[in-house]
Amino acid sequence: MSPSVPSDLLPGKITTVHSEKAYVTFLAGSGDYWKGVVGLAKGLRKVKSAYPLVVAILPDVPEEHREILRSQGCIVKEIEPIYPPANQIEFAMAYYVINYSKLRIWNFLEYSKMVYLDADIQVFENIDHLLDTPDGYFYAVMDCFCEKTWSHSPQYSVGYCQQCPDKVTWPDHMGSPPPLYFNAGMFVYEPNKDTYETLLETLQITPPTPFAEQDFLNMFFNPIYKPIPLIYNLVLAMLWQHPENVELDQVKVVHYCAAGSKPWRYTGKEANMDREDIKMLVKKWWDVYDDASLDYNPEEEEESFSKPSIMSAMPEPAVSYIPAPSAA
Repeated sequence: MSPSVPSDLLPGKITTVHSEKAYVTFLAGSGDYWKGVVGLAKGLRKVKSAYPLVVAILPDVPEEHREILRSQGCIVKEIEPIYPPANQIEFAMAYYVINYSKLRIWNFLEYSKMVYLDADIQVFENIDHLLDTPDGYFYAVMDCFCEKTWSHSPQYSVGYCQQCPDKVTWPDHMGSPPPLYFNAGMFVYEPNKDTYETLLETLQITPPTPFAEQDFLNMFFNPIYKPIPLIYNLVLAMLWQHPENVELDQVKVVHYCAAGSKPWRYTGKEANMDREDIKMLVKKWWDVYDDASLDYNPEEEEESFSKPSIMSAMPEPAVSYIPAPSAA
């Protein structure tokens, strides 16, 4: 059985004395993901975000890349890697294992609330109001189970997806439907020392699963998870798997996580990458990245920006809440 998390150690149960808020992303290695972070920093600037972008980096990020990020106004914070127990790494997809290091961001105690964004995400409209959401909850967008990367799951095997739960209903003989499951490329959370320590302790007794830290975070925060509309994290597969659920002109945050969709690597040759909507979204990313007027200018950062009301900006998603059974 999955270990339970003491309710008094979940976010919102501990009083936080700090009031600063920020966006945060994660960067590892000497590859080209720094371009995604630069694009994200410029995107947040374009939409006139009032909050900084913190970059949690591992020690293997070259100084050259760190300087580029600082020159774009990012707050660079080095973190130490986190690994699951050594004898269990084989059970997680190898390229996801390093993502357990993201758990360090719960120890960024100088911030009371943060929005985490993967480096392959771009923000096309102001989402500062997410930092005004009620405390005590973990906010994120529900994932889609229809891509082959989910072929290991019971959801995929029966054709069930929480994005269209009425299309293929969960079979009675398989017991209770699975709990709501979020994509961990974007989420709103509260840094907290006790939560951080409990995350690390729980990780040591939790066998890794195929989606590594995403599965772990879903297990850990399930009791306080609140879904938010997909406009805050459009996973590109939604465009061909659930087009009826997507209003592209309403989308605020795009997650370039489909194979071949990273704008700085885009060739258009991979599956679904020759779609016109994909080409348009890749061009939108490059338009931001290439815009020299969006480069960091300290004098402009002194401006203050008004934040849209969360009541008008974030409608309640139409979601049927399903009681979560104990995970096996």
